Amino acid sequence: MPLHLTVNDEDRVSVRDPLTPLVDVLRDEFFLTGAKIVCREGFCGACTVWVDGRPVVSCLLPVGLAVDCKIHTVESLSTNGDLSVLQKAFEDHDAVQCGMCFPGMLMTLTSFLDREPRATREEIKAALVGNVCRCTGYERIVDAAFSLASAG
Repeated sequence: MPLHLTVNDEDRVSVRDPLTPLVDVLRDEFFLTGAKIVCREGFCGACTVWVDGRPVVSCLLPVGLAVDCKIHTVESLSTNGDLSVLQKAFEDHDAVQCGMCFPGMLMTLTSFLDREPRATREEIKAALVGNVCRCTGYERIVDAAFSLASAG
């Protein structure tokens, strides 16, 4: 039975089993490969997307539960090839190394900074608890987010 989804403000139809993880549908059916498959246990945050405006690890969410929800992936952050302010801050602070955690970090921090535009460094660190990065040591990521919080 077809599953009707709204992904990045576009109507999409999936023919997968409703129990298929959302990340698999996004990557394999819709070719939105920004959400990364790393742990498949909801631990690393690399597959984070927004479902109805809230960050969700898409490896644990069955696609059937995303029907009638608004899904946004990291691909939705840039407009006409222009980076979002957080993407630009990541670039300016050289915050990305291997890139596996990058999409989840962006989705988590964009949502957080929308809610907490004057966040402290400690609040930014706390917001990242569900996102694992093995390369950077987090400082440049926190620096990038804080540069926006302190500028806001």
